[in-house]
Amino acid sequence: MPNNHVFNSFHNPVFTHSTNTYTDPGIVSPPENGASRAGSLFSITGSASALVVLSLISAVITLKVTNPGGSGKTVYVSRIGISIGGSSLLSALSGSASFQKGGTLSSPTTLTPTNNNFNSSAVSVMTAQSSTAAPTGGTTFNAVQLAPGGLTQEYTGSIIVPPGNSITVSVTSSSSSVGLTITSSANISWWEA
Repeated sequence: MPNNHVFNSFHNPVFTHSTNTYTDPGIVSPPENGASRAGSLFSITGSASALVVLSLISAVITLKVTNPGGSGKTVYVSRIGISIGGSSLLSALSGSASFQKGGTLSSPTTLTPTNNNFNSSAVSVMTAQSSTAAPTGGTTFNAVQLAPGGLTQEYTGSIIVPPGNSITVSVTSSSSSVGLTITSSANISWWEA
């Protein structure tokens, strides 16, 4: 049996074709950059506020993006931003957020998704809604306890919403400090392909 080298050696490489064509310097960008340049990166934002007058009160904002059946598009969630805040005594403020597949909104308001490429006239085929009540039904896939301030969950397309499905984000802030104005905010960004 000949004494052949199993691995590449400096003088006798096993592979002679380059499999990685990377050249220095390289430029790497997330998929959202290409989606934005193509005019297919969209976002919606909502917030709700409440003034604590006598006792414990909550401010709820719920956002829902629905990919209609037969749309021919798939939604790739880029990021979800959530926050709670108040006018003073922030230590008396607490909150939570839930991210769901599906869910039903009560008394929804229709939102118009914003194209993140301000030079593009493309419009989203998705249905977007907001509500100032928590959703019912649906399947929770992430839940977060919130302190005052903001939190951004980067998904970079790893949440995929095919036609006939929806994603719902709900943020609740609560306080019992009389005179405190509390606010809940949420944002969903996605691209369509």
